Amino acid sequence: MTTSTKVYISLVVALAALAAVNVFLPQGSFLPSLPQQELPASKPVLALASAAIVLVIYGGLGYLGLKLSPRLAFADILDPGVSSRERFVVPAIVGVGLGVVFILADMAFHQASSSDPLPHPPFPTSLVASASAGIGEEIIFRLFFIPFGVWLVSHAILRRRWRNQVFWAVSVLSAITFAAAHIPSMMIVLGFEAISEMPAGLMAEIVLLNGVLSLFAAHYLRRYGFLAPVGIHFWTDIVWHVVWGLA
Repeated sequence: MTTSTKVYISLVVALAALAAVNVFLPQGSFLPSLPQQELPASKPVLALASAAIVLVIYGGLGYLGLKLSPRLAFADILDPGVSSRERFVVPAIVGVGLGVVFILADMAFHQASSSDPLPHPPFPTSLVASASAGIGEEIIFRLFFIPFGVWLVSHAILRRRWRNQVFWAVSVLSAITFAAAHIPSMMIVLGFEAISEMPAGLMAEIVLLNGVLSLFAAHYLRRYGFLAPVGIHFWTDIVWHVVWGLA
């Protein structure tokens, strides 16, 4: 087992632990508190189930992407050609910058449309959610989605042609899918029963912010390895959900 694989397994185990811990944390408007008898199972059982789902599904899909990445000339998790600064410091700076952009964009959309600002999980749930999203969403939408999509189209169908063009096409599709995945939770939180009820400005904000984050994460995944998009996503959410959420 390579060191990079060990690092990946450690991240998946950490994600499983965070998923279990999150069950016991206050969710605020993201998940209204339910009496214990209305839960489908006890919280310890739900925590174990959440951890198991993460280990099997997230772990398996991400591992597939991890193995496909070298065939596509993506940087490895601990690629010797990538410095610690490129792997950790630069993504942190980019993430903080994107977090500030998220805040300014949310204020601008709020002023322009007179709609409510996007909600945030309560603290300390926001801290756990930032780490969970940084690992889990990047596993599904970047580490699995992009290498598998590029391999499927460029290698299996186009016989290794137009790899760069395919990479960006798949990255855009990943960004759209990632943004769309946030819409159902926003509908529940904001009380919309149908997607047609969502204001166009709110929909545009969700797509724009998540899309921009996705494209940065895709670029850094290919160039600097999986830890880079994890760092970008984590620091973006720290500024956006934790710092701004407490403001």
